[in-house]
Amino acid sequence: MARRLPSQPPVLPGFSYVHVLGSGGFADVFLYEQNMPRRQVAVKVMLSEVVNDQVRQMFQAEANLMAQLSAHPSILTVYQASVSSDGRPYLVMELCSAALSERYRREPLPVAEVLRIAVKIGSAIETAHRAGVLHRDIKPSNILLTAYGHPVLSDFGIASTLTAQREQDSVGLSIPWSAPEVLLDETPGTIASEVWSLGATVYSLLAGRSPFEIPGGSNSSSDLMARIGKARPQSIGRPDVPASLEALLRRSMARRADQRPGSALEFVRELQLVEAELGIPQTSAEIVMEEWALGTVADDEDRTRLRPVATGSAPPRSGGRRRRTPARAQAAYAPVGTVREPSAPASGPFSKSRPAEAGPRARGVAWVLAAAALLVTGLGATALVVLLRTLGSDVPVVSDIDARLDSGGRIEFSWRDPGLSEGDRYQVQVVDEGVAATPTLQESAVFVVDADPGDTVCVTVAVNREGATGASSSEKCVEAAEG
Repeated sequence: MARRLPSQPPVLPGFSYVHVLGSGGFADVFLYEQNMPRRQVAVKVMLSEVVNDQVRQMFQAEANLMAQLSAHPSILTVYQASVSSDGRPYLVMELCSAALSERYRREPLPVAEVLRIAVKIGSAIETAHRAGVLHRDIKPSNILLTAYGHPVLSDFGIASTLTAQREQDSVGLSIPWSAPEVLLDETPGTIASEVWSLGATVYSLLAGRSPFEIPGGSNSSSDLMARIGKARPQSIGRPDVPASLEALLRRSMARRADQRPGSALEFVRELQLVEAELGIPQTSAEIVMEEWALGTVADDEDRTRLRPVATGSAPPRSGGRRRRTPARAQAAYAPVGTVREPSAPASGPFSKSRPAEAGPRARGVAWVLAAAALLVTGLGATALVVLLRTLGSDVPVVSDIDARLDSGGRIEFSWRDPGLSEGDRYQVQVVDEGVAATPTLQESAVFVVDADPGDTVCVTVAVNREGATGASSSEKCVEAAEG
């Protein structure tokens, strides 16, 4: 199909036109040079033939959303918005590169690089969700790179608020990265569908293709929608991609929304576990923090930088997740484990920050661990084991796991909350026919397993607190019903 020619660039006071950057269905993007302060910027201009009252409202909403969120280091910065002399609305944005969306199709991206990008973009999505905003078009081409190589999420053009209850008009969909419930018009978008799109995007960056695209096969819109409805993505096919990462991406694209990670942050935390498993530095989760003004974030670094868990020889079965309602958050963004200087109020990316100081508990633990080192030297390893067990004795223990079989052959394990604190999660270990799967971290007290008829599935549950796992429950075993 022939591509249209770009529209005539508008005359903008204070800006000098340079050349065209790209064209879309509703807008063109031009490179301009801003006169003061002097810098190059990208200007997104609506097409005159599509501008009407509804489009103006959408464009204004996009400008407001981008301005609200773009203080986040992984969301594209918007400098200003206005209407040109010929009546076309426009956005002036940070100039970024679209090289990533071309490069992943051309060459395999290193796993470590993809994990870093995924954590940064997942943090941006979580921040948008906490502000009550769904992006609704998460895909590789909407991840741009700044001049310093930092990934940023762009194009909130079809974003909607989480609280919107009215019926929405149809919008353009990026089918390869859209959740099945969105394609089937069951919902215009949810946190669960955003997790799907995020997982599909990470898959694409690793595989060099969208999850349900068959190289050399028929990949029409109807073909892709049919495969997405079955929710069985192909293997990525790379020996350097660990089984735990493949399992996480499959789970994020589960057909049932309640089997996906419960939030973008939960997805990010599991990516950090993969980083730790691979022995690479964990990428900081840049999440809006409501506690920064109170100076109570000293332990956040420990809560979000997680220890690796043992990897079994089989991926985990699907797990149920509790859906959490995102709270509206204050506009104070910082890498986890950082607090603002009291003398410098939050004012976007230029606010000062300093490393969080260790609280009394952290200093106490550090002192005890130092003493533990001396005990190892003087008394041997037995003393250290006893001491560490004492330190972890306040972690609650799960007991009395219940299990039931549903009509679909799935086994649902559940248990009572033993007294979790803020930031605690459950670590679920599944053994299916003697094969241990990769442990799963989750917040829900329900875990669902798709078992083959006749299989015996065993589960233990422990509480993970600040990266340390407490004592496991007694093993609960169930035999799946025969067909």
